[in-house]
Amino acid sequence: MAEQLVPTAGNPPEGLASRLNWLRAAVLGANDGVVSTAGLVLGVAGAEGSQSAILTAGLAGLLAGALSMAAGEYVSVSTQRDAERAAIERERRELAEDPDAELTELTDAYIAKGLPDDLAREVAVALTHHDALAAHAETELRLDPDELTNPWEAALASFGSFAVGALLPLLAILLPPHDWRVPVTVVSSLTALLLCGWSSARMGGSPPGVAVVRNVAGGGLAMAVTYATGALLHVSGV
Repeated sequence: MAEQLVPTAGNPPEGLASRLNWLRAAVLGANDGVVSTAGLVLGVAGAEGSQSAILTAGLAGLLAGALSMAAGEYVSVSTQRDAERAAIERERRELAEDPDAELTELTDAYIAKGLPDDLAREVAVALTHHDALAAHAETELRLDPDELTNPWEAALASFGSFAVGALLPLLAILLPPHDWRVPVTVVSSLTALLLCGWSSARMGGSPPGVAVVRNVAGGGLAMAVTYATGALLHVSGV
């Protein structure tokens, strides 16, 4: 009965928060794939590169970018996982060395959340008897000892989302006729960036207008700079 009285309002379910974080990371990875690959292939196109040169550069950029994203995410999440494990082990050690002090600490945490002293103590005792480590990890660390972050999942998600985003400008510049390849790539890439900006803003609970403008403007500037650089190199005979 006491366990049902633990206040949870304002705290999103652990699984939901995790899924939202992964979804946001996937959107951002796709966004990076669109911008970097569009800039790369437009730079080669601006230099009047052949279709084979564009394909080679685009595929190389896709693979290099996706692998770089995956490696970076794996290292980052592995570091986070190590820190989470260390924090949980510290809680486990403190529970073994001084369980009474830990019970008082858990009680104080529920008092701070608004429970009356007697009820907070009752809840802390009940949760300690059920699973002391899980109770302290959730209350103090916002962690579930059985559901720590997975670096391989993060790496694969980053690889896949970047690759999917990169495929759009690559196909957009290869499939249309020669005279249409640059306009089609620009329009399709800006449209994808608009959707990425809108999606990330909605998931973050912020107004989408500013995020969309920022995303589209940044991507458009990147494409303009790389295309102009390629065209300048072509004109200069480099």
